[in-house]
Amino acid sequence: MESLGELERDVMDALWSAADGGLSAAGLRDVLADRGLALTTVHTVLTRLEKKGFVNRDRGTRPHLYSAASSKEEHVTDLLSEVLDQAGDRRAVLARFLGTVSLSDSAFLRGVLDSRLRGTR
Repeated sequence: MESLGELERDVMDALWSAADGGLSAAGLRDVLADRGLALTTVHTVLTRLEKKGFVNRDRGTRPHLYSAASSKEEHVTDLLSEVLDQAGDRRAVLARFLGTVSLSDSAFLRGVLDSRLRGTR
């Protein structure tokens, strides 16, 4: 999976937060107004993100509307899987990670794992 630059992450955060219909490039520029971006810059970033598979463009609308190709949760899951795939010892990484989560997150994970082991996921 390709990594995202700072501006790409900001654009994706805006798209993940957008309504289901997506945002136009001008709408994204407005959401990111504090960055002072030119519309051409927003278009360039959207084109790159579309080529990387992060963004869908609805060409049936004018202006085109852009939306995230997957949810933020799916994206983070893909990143976590990629990191685990790079680990020499997946179990050691998982054990170390689990040692860093809160007790409430541990209880949640226990419930998810118990459900999965029962096959009810």
